Amino acid sequence: MHEMGIAQQLVQIALAAIPDDIENPKVEKLNLRIGKLASVVEHSLTFCLEIITKDTPLENARLSIDVVPVRVHCKTCDNEWEVKDSVFKCPFCEDGDVEMLTGREIEITSLEIAE
Repeated sequence: MHEMGIAQQLVQIALAAIPDDIENPKVEKLNLRIGKLASVVEHSLTFCLEIITKDTPLENARLSIDVVPVRVHCKTCDNEWEVKDSVFKCPFCEDGDVEMLTGREIEITSLEIAE
């Protein structure tokens, strides 16, 4: 389960992002963007975060995940589209020379800290 490694990295990044001038911070919500091709199982990630955030400012933080679609760009005809299935061939010119624009990211977009 690679979600544990992802959760550990997210916790390290989130803890480092909490301003030093906040006394006894408590994160209420952790907002994430996760691409469809990142192969992250949401309930597994949530479970891992519950385990490793115990006794940290992230304990009991709600997790909000914005799923990022797979978008690609055709290098031949310069079109962009959202991939709905597993075919990465351009629907406009039918060439396979494409680059992925979105769909693999895993990032924290924001933290919501209690006052």
